[in-house]
Amino acid sequence: MLIPAKPKAWCLEAGPEASGSHTLSCKGHIVHNWKARWFILRQNTLLYYKLQGGRKVTPPKGRILLDGCTITCPCLEYENRPLLIKLKTQTSTEYFLEACSREERDAWAFEITGAIHAGQPGKVQQLHILKNSFKLPPHISLHRIVDKMHDSSSGIRPSPNMEQGSTYKKTFIGSSLVDWLISNSFSANRLEAVTLASMLMEENFLKPVGVRSMGAIRSGDLAEQFLDDSTALYTFAESYKKKISSKEEINLSTVELSGTVVKQGYLAKQGHKRKNWKVRRFVLRKDPAFLHYYDPSKEENRPVGGFSLRGSLVSALEDNGVPTGVKGNVQGNLFKVITKDDTHYYIQASSKAERAEWIEAIKKLT
Repeated sequence: MLIPAKPKAWCLEAGPEASGSHTLSCKGHIVHNWKARWFILRQNTLLYYKLQGGRKVTPPKGRILLDGCTITCPCLEYENRPLLIKLKTQTSTEYFLEACSREERDAWAFEITGAIHAGQPGKVQQLHILKNSFKLPPHISLHRIVDKMHDSSSGIRPSPNMEQGSTYKKTFIGSSLVDWLISNSFSANRLEAVTLASMLMEENFLKPVGVRSMGAIRSGDLAEQFLDDSTALYTFAESYKKKISSKEEINLSTVELSGTVVKQGYLAKQGHKRKNWKVRRFVLRKDPAFLHYYDPSKEENRPVGGFSLRGSLVSALEDNGVPTGVKGNVQGNLFKVITKDDTHYYIQASSKAERAEWIEAIKKLT
């Protein structure tokens, strides 16, 4: 998942010579727009390809040499894109890569960092220890925690705080948030609370303010970057305010988007009107069961479409020809979802295994 200077989307493919693969979004160097790209990680090089009809187009559109690169994860330079990784090459070229989940982002950051430090076994061993130490407490709803934090009577109350001679309005200190998470039974101890606070920051519910907390973010390490400290300042991210700016958005957030995310990934989808195929980031939620899809080229983190899975049917389509209802020369790894109101969605995965995983996940919620 790599993105040059501005956002783009991408895919990574596992193969005999590849150490990892996935679809990611990346940002272009010249035209600063985000595009979906298919990525392949090979030893010290990250290749990326154009996508057409849900498949990669050869030869590669570009490559990123990882020797001498520095990696920043999480990268918080784009407020509405909390799942970014930034790579800076020896020639100071910056690539921004976007994943579709924190787990995917961290997995790729780990693999890419391992490739960068391939000649340093001690450093790779440290990364393995670090990867296993960062765990999100199970069955935690980040949205519920943030709503509780905004509660007027029992939540976090931002106030002016001073750091190194500067006063920052509407902030709270890191150790106070850790105390609050423990006192409200969201965490059992300070280590869990720091992990949870880091997640809230990485998912763009919180943001660092001032020299102390920003310095931890810029370190680029893969460890927890939230500071349990009385001098580190944080505040609520603006994106939370935007999400509750209208009744319509409140209803969307509290109903459709309130479910627990059970699966995410990039898939190709056929449009209803023009019947053209575009790469979308799909998010599957339960309680309530919804499947939403997002445009990876858009800055805002709002779905461009979605539907309830209650009463829906999902099935694989044959790979020996273009099935009825599918337009264009698109074959292989297709499946169809028919909603309760008889709307047909045609979707393409990057492999048969991925298609089977999506079908199984959706069937559990219909």
